[in-house]
Amino acid sequence: MSTALALGAVTAVLRNILDNGLIDAGPALGAPVKVTAIAPDLVDLTDHAAPPQLNLFLFRVTPNSGWRNADLPSRNGGGDRLTNPPLAVDLHYLLTAYGQTDLQADVLLGYAMYLMHQRPWLDRATIRSALSLTPLDPTVLPDAFRDPPAAGLADQLDAVKVTWEPMDTEELSRLWSAIQVHYRPSACYQASVVLMQATRPAQQPLPVLRRGPVDPLTNKDTGVAVVPSLVPPYPFIDRIEGPSTHDSPQLGDTVTLRGRFLAGTGVTVTFAHRLLPVPHQVVIGTTTDADHIDVGLPPAPGADADWPAGVWAVSASLLPAGDTDVRQTNTVAMLLAPTIALPPASVARDATTHRVTVTVAVSPQVRVEQEASLALDTATATASPRTVPASQLTFVFEPVPAGARWVRLRVDGVDSQLIDRSATPPVFLAGQTVTVPA
Repeated sequence: MSTALALGAVTAVLRNILDNGLIDAGPALGAPVKVTAIAPDLVDLTDHAAPPQLNLFLFRVTPNSGWRNADLPSRNGGGDRLTNPPLAVDLHYLLTAYGQTDLQADVLLGYAMYLMHQRPWLDRATIRSALSLTPLDPTVLPDAFRDPPAAGLADQLDAVKVTWEPMDTEELSRLWSAIQVHYRPSACYQASVVLMQATRPAQQPLPVLRRGPVDPLTNKDTGVAVVPSLVPPYPFIDRIEGPSTHDSPQLGDTVTLRGRFLAGTGVTVTFAHRLLPVPHQVVIGTTTDADHIDVGLPPAPGADADWPAGVWAVSASLLPAGDTDVRQTNTVAMLLAPTIALPPASVARDATTHRVTVTVAVSPQVRVEQEASLALDTATATASPRTVPASQLTFVFEPVPAGARWVRLRVDGVDSQLIDRSATPPVFLAGQTVTVPA
């Protein structure tokens, strides 16, 4: 595969091919030809004594549809790198001829198109030759092309094919308008495909030696187990339920993992959060109910720092009865709700701006990376900036009418409890209000 220098390498090779081939065009044009690879607006059109010039400009890069999904997925569920998928791109070039006398630009463009037609792909020998740094002209290529040689372009799996890409008048008009220079005779070409790939360490699975246990009599593996059911006979979690009175569980609550085939020994429930480098593991031991697992969350006073509010990824591992392998369930999301201490520590209104400042104690601690907001009825405010995890947050509201306002705290998209689900119909929880002064 190629390196990140591949785009520049393709341009350099095409420029070298045109530069070598246009030596024959010199006598026909009456002057030597200058070949460049710069933006068209950098070409000097004011020098009337300048020789004929051919310019190659990379004006667009697009993904290659045939290679864009190769080696995907590149990472597993734990974020470990499995493969180094190539960045597969097609390069689109604008080939423009410049001349100072009659027919110079036309003849020059004809020679250039003929050369491109005769070279429908870039062979490996041409790439290596064009990208070899020589003492005779060390300024042609930057030193970055020394290592690796040829930027890896000559060794990539797929060859770089060069094809004419006709553009209609409208497309050319938009292109030259974007460049903001006067139009000159030109043609467009596509170079496909360029494969740029990283070389970071990845993982590769070992070959499979057996499928299932080996029969001691036949010394053959049992193969794939067939179960006459539409339900796979493996532990699976359908959903996570908290207390019936809450929308989302809080610290100190007992949550229930509902599913199937959840009975077994060595039951361990794993709670992972994006802000924790190591997930929490709660050892349950043995469960006899196949349809659920009850897990108690630690209480707030001791878990404020280690159990942040927000979205948690929950899974379980267990050894089912009669099985020899520990089974891992699927992962299900759990929303851990924050709590606020009421009445708040302070509520004050500024006499000049009439803004309302509310300071409240929260649990669990809100980390620096977490987004927190407070709502008074429909008015919301974002927590003031903090540099360390905080158990107390301050919110500044635009003018809010005086009186009792329903209050709720939102941390990473999860709201504190405001609705009592045990009542029919549901009602707001008594006491979840903040009195705003006049």
